[in-house]
Amino acid sequence: MELANRVKTLSPSSTLAITAKAKELKQQGHDVIGLGAGEPDFNTPDYILEAAKKAMDKGMTKYTPAGGIVELKKAINEKFEKDNGLSYANDQIIVTTGAKHALYTLFQVLLNQGDEVIVPSPYWVSYPEQIKLAEGNPVFVQASEQNQFKITPEQLEEAITNQTKAVVINSPSNPTGMMYSKEELEKIGKVCLKHNILIISDEIYEKLIYTDKQHTSIASLSSELKEQTVIINGVSKSHAMTGWRIGYAAGSKAIIKAMTNLASHSTSNPTSIAQYAALAAYNSEKDTTIELKQVFAERLNTFYDLINEIPGIKCVKPEGAFYLFPNVKEAVKNNGFNTVDEWVTALLEEEKVALVPGSGFGSPDNARLSYALSMEELIEAANRIKRFVTNHQSK
Repeated sequence: MELANRVKTLSPSSTLAITAKAKELKQQGHDVIGLGAGEPDFNTPDYILEAAKKAMDKGMTKYTPAGGIVELKKAINEKFEKDNGLSYANDQIIVTTGAKHALYTLFQVLLNQGDEVIVPSPYWVSYPEQIKLAEGNPVFVQASEQNQFKITPEQLEEAITNQTKAVVINSPSNPTGMMYSKEELEKIGKVCLKHNILIISDEIYEKLIYTDKQHTSIASLSSELKEQTVIINGVSKSHAMTGWRIGYAAGSKAIIKAMTNLASHSTSNPTSIAQYAALAAYNSEKDTTIELKQVFAERLNTFYDLINEIPGIKCVKPEGAFYLFPNVKEAVKNNGFNTVDEWVTALLEEEKVALVPGSGFGSPDNARLSYALSMEELIEAANRIKRFVTNHQSK
């Protein structure tokens, strides 16, 4: 039986692929250090687990409204008011089966065949694939390392055509960890308002920032930009709840209504128990991110220094998320490999260190290394990578 055309051109997730390969080698008895994971290595906090158990005991195991329970929407709005200076009505928020599903649903209701979405590169691997699934065309704009992997207003303006429907802004970014300043967002917002371009603001890593800089939501800069923006967020990274699959989108009533209608025919609703767990995450006075930030900041400082000392590897120090995105082009060349993909494959085979080639993120000279592992594992991983690079240079 022939498959639908829409799935024939899809590229598999490079992050999931490398993680699966690492797990396979581990199951075979190899001592593998996986730097591909895009999730905190902490368990979900106990108070959230207890809330889920109580919800089950109370029989909160039935269908919910397709767009999420009212209590959670209110908690999400309170989060917006506290953290971002924004306020949304319940019908301007949809709770989804993870932030990834929020993005997928948004592209489905937004795009017609041939519509263009501007995607700064490097980008998260699923953006272009989801755009293509909605019969849209991703238009890549290369952000330079010299500009900390951020596009400029001039680049954005140049990329806009009559078919441009939206632009994706991911700050802090996966895979680079870099974030846009308030001033940079103001200039980008001005271009979007000028051309009536929707802004898709992916803010899933907003709580994981390790500098004195403050996260700014572009929607908070003016009422006009708020109306022109759909915010994507969730509890996966901030509360170590990746497997619970609770994300959300906030934006205009018309867009959220369309997303809710589509969700009603695709997922019915996000898992009821997970919604009550997320409700506890947002209603609690406990700030889970304090510990997360402290641990990740320590790991970043140590791991960054170790990776930057390896010959042929250069890295811009990230400001948030939990990834390094070094340029490894020189090391690959000096080690006798043609591509980063070949180099990464050999590294996994020889030293049992799994990292993700930058080709999946639109940046073939780089590689993504997650530091969501113990300090001991990170130090050992850096030592293995350095040994690999040194050994191949001597051949």
